[in-house]
Amino acid sequence: MSYQLYRNTTLGNTLQESLDELIQYGQITPGLAVKVLLQFDKAINQALATRVKSRLSFRAGKLNTYRFCDNVWTFMLNDVEFREVQEVAIVDKVKIVACDGKTLDTEVGQKR
Repeated sequence: MSYQLYRNTTLGNTLQESLDELIQYGQITPGLAVKVLLQFDKAINQALATRVKSRLSFRAGKLNTYRFCDNVWTFMLNDVEFREVQEVAIVDKVKIVACDGKTLDTEVGQKR
């Protein structure tokens, strides 16, 4: 199982729009589009887990709300400061969705 979180990114949305257009013109079937999206989910999750090495720290002025459902944490934070070495970014509101990466790694490893 791969998380579908990254379908709402610019890359994921563009892929979905392209697939919808191909379906509309009869160039691919809806079933093939679903398979492509599932492959995208697997590939983006694996790439982020294995290729991204940078670390980021953050500090929030206020934890507005939090939720834990189906092994997914959702945090709504206010007045957040992000730091990466020398760079600092401050934002008013942030939503963080966190999934258990170890569970995902285990499932990917079992399918290989």
